[in-house]
Amino acid sequence: MQDDPIPTVKFPNGADVPALGQGTWAMGEDAGHAKAEIESLRTGIDLGMTLIDTAEMYGDGGAEEIVGQAIKGRRDEVFITSKVYPWNASLKGTIDACENSLERLGTERIDLYLLHWRGNYPLAETVEAFETLKAAGKIGAWGVSNFDTDDMQELLRVPDGANVAANQVLYNLSRRGIEFDLLPWCQSRNIPIMAYSPIEQGRILHHPELIHIAKAYQATPAQLALAFLLKRDGVIVVPKTSNAERVRENRDCISLDITDEDWQALDAAFPPPTSKRSLEML
Repeated sequence: MQDDPIPTVKFPNGADVPALGQGTWAMGEDAGHAKAEIESLRTGIDLGMTLIDTAEMYGDGGAEEIVGQAIKGRRDEVFITSKVYPWNASLKGTIDACENSLERLGTERIDLYLLHWRGNYPLAETVEAFETLKAAGKIGAWGVSNFDTDDMQELLRVPDGANVAANQVLYNLSRRGIEFDLLPWCQSRNIPIMAYSPIEQGRILHHPELIHIAKAYQATPAQLALAFLLKRDGVIVVPKTSNAERVRENRDCISLDITDEDWQALDAAFPPPTSKRSLEML
């Protein structure tokens, strides 16, 4: 069970991170939930889920503060990802936003800093800011979020754009559009994909076939949905929960050994794309 090692994904800069991490969407919005949120993140760290994904948008910075409390005294154990709003993504705005995130996180370095989605500032300007932050040691690497294939191609054409370290997108059993072109495009260039909302915020967990197959493995539908994503090369999964017991359940998905027949049954229930689809977002 939890003795099985979490597989890792290597970033272009050589950093190895666990393929199963932790998300923080909607954390930091209610002080009454803070204790449970901190406990869940610390439980995940204890179990090896040491990649924590957050953003200045989440809880209007509150999620970063929760992360800061959860990692206090354990900074060297974790890999922190955060994101800048597109309307802050000018040269000066990106640098200022990063400084604010660092203060809320209580750290001197963000390991991976992402542009949350495309805005009106030129990509070249945002990349210049990212490279400035990297040179100053404020961030370890930078990437993007919610970028489709054409966005990625454009990014690689700007100065230093080829230094992109990751693309975080919506990806789960019910949202498989990236498998047609974006996922293989990134895989061929060793650019990891980070899958957010890996259980579609719980909406897919009532699917009869997912429940049926999960029962055969004495697993939960969520565990099976996570295992599906972890089977993909170069994919990092960041489920969010504020429940420490649910964190343990998520960690146990690593132990599932699904047969080819059951993978085919999942493909039938959640068909892969047969043509290009526009990138979906939540």
